[in-house]
Amino acid sequence: MRFGCCLNMVSTKPDGTGFEFIKTLAEIGFDYAELPLAEMTAMTDEDFDFVKTTLKENNIRCECCNNFFPKTVRLTGPEIDMEAILLYVEKSLGRASELNVKNVVFGSGGAKNVPQGFPLEDGYWQIVSLLKRIAPIAFRHNISIVIEPLRKVECNLINTFKEGCQLAQDVNDPSVKVLVDYYHMRVEDEPVQHIAELGKEYLRHIHFAQTNGRIYPASIQEDNYLPFINVLKEIGYNERISCEAYSTNFIKDAERTLKFFGENFE
Repeated sequence: MRFGCCLNMVSTKPDGTGFEFIKTLAEIGFDYAELPLAEMTAMTDEDFDFVKTTLKENNIRCECCNNFFPKTVRLTGPEIDMEAILLYVEKSLGRASELNVKNVVFGSGGAKNVPQGFPLEDGYWQIVSLLKRIAPIAFRHNISIVIEPLRKVECNLINTFKEGCQLAQDVNDPSVKVLVDYYHMRVEDEPVQHIAELGKEYLRHIHFAQTNGRIYPASIQEDNYLPFINVLKEIGYNERISCEAYSTNFIKDAERTLKFFGENFE
């Protein structure tokens, strides 16, 4: 099992990446950083080179990226521009490849949210079609796209792990798998049995946060973690878990979370 943090959630700088915490993350002992791809795609070449250099100097990799698409890119509805979307995908996955990223998280609620008045089913099939076109680009870069189900307040499309697996099945490409986010799963009251039924085939990445406040986990007693942890052990999940949470004291919270991960997931 490998443990990381989504640093954009604790960002204090205008670029929104959380990159200022790379050195701290490495010193605490996390295995990898998860950085936001949309923000890194928007960087100048000079700034992106600095990201690569800093990761190398601190002997830590960006193994995963969240935030695939910025909300300014429309993926559903009557006004999508497929040519522009694919140009963005080529640039963003190219940069991810330069960092040797293995998983790119496709949540992007603002981009894929189906506009009011547009048929939800049509929006769904637009996403299926898009992922079919993205998958060969991801394969070329040795990257997996992992679909992230989001709670309904963030997006009206793909709200459960089960729905994410159905989307992956409809895309039917080995480069497209699914993420499960403990926080979103609990908010949507989705049974962990769905992981037991579908996880071996589709689950490739995990996001984790305490349900109350979406903050860094610290103790097994603070939330209903055990059913989730037990089902991961049941299916033999042994890949990556990223803490995707808010914090007002990153060093303290990250240290406690790494200890929590090590005690409960390994």
